[in-house]
Amino acid sequence: MTITVDSPADLASVVGTTATGPWRTVDQRRIDLFADATDDHQWIHVDPRRAADGPFGATVAHGFLTLALLPALTEGLLDVGGTSAVVNYGLDRVRFLTPVTAGSSVRATTTIRSAEVTPQGVRVGSEVVVEVDGADRPALVAATIALYVPS
Repeated sequence: MTITVDSPADLASVVGTTATGPWRTVDQRRIDLFADATDDHQWIHVDPRRAADGPFGATVAHGFLTLALLPALTEGLLDVGGTSAVVNYGLDRVRFLTPVTAGSSVRATTTIRSAEVTPQGVRVGSEVVVEVDGADRPALVAATIALYVPS
């Protein structure tokens, strides 16, 4: 499902609305590439043999990798016409609740919580929950903020 509005000025009309994206697999290659990009090569992320005997029975994605996937996981969930740019404005709160083991599928559900008109555009606060397929608890819950700049 996609939340659609004609312009940033219309964002207040969708506060409280929720959309869920498709499942995406987090494979070992992606975890290894993230480890290389961040120089975080802790065995729990990059050593499948050792991690098999570890607390999760497999390697796990870095929490910050799951966080870094938010743009991809939420892409297309909010379609705002008349926008020249969407700027990541920040995060108010992030919690990592469940590890994402290599090969797991994740998806994001976003709920629009606020839409504040500013001189630069409309600042949108959202709650994003990243689910892990088959898990009882989400991998991540974040309060995100994006700025929608009108055309």
